[in-house]
Amino acid sequence: MTYRLSTQVKPLIWVEATVEKHSKSRIEIMVKARSQFKERSTATNVEIELPVPVDAMNPNVRTSMGSAAYAPEKDALIWKIRSFPGGKEYMLRAEFRLPSITAEEATPERKAPIRVKFEIPYFTVSGIQVRYLKIIEKSGYQALPWVRYITMAGEYELRLI
Repeated sequence: MTYRLSTQVKPLIWVEATVEKHSKSRIEIMVKARSQFKERSTATNVEIELPVPVDAMNPNVRTSMGSAAYAPEKDALIWKIRSFPGGKEYMLRAEFRLPSITAEEATPERKAPIRVKFEIPYFTVSGIQVRYLKIIEKSGYQALPWVRYITMAGEYELRLI
């Protein structure tokens, strides 16, 4: 059984990003990711995709947790955190070089969204619980009643301002 919530839910992992252009040849991105669920739960396989300028190069990245890799084919920085406990906050700071020569007719910068993916095992946002499960198997096969709870991020995007 799977189900979806149609009501608004506060983001379980909140991401704030600030972008500073220090000169025409250098840009710095500072990101704060905060888990907004109880400490007894842990998000796994967290992946935060941060858009970077198309002409960005030579990344210098530091994270307080996990690892980050520049993906030039996506024009993005991918921050991966294997285990993200509830009530925690992690930081990423990235610096990119930009070409010092730009076209006279520069196209306006696109503001792509920040994408967040994750799973939280043994957790449901709605609090739904299966209290009773009965399996009727006529073939004589011994079935074991078992329920797996997992919360997965669907389409989850945050806009840079």
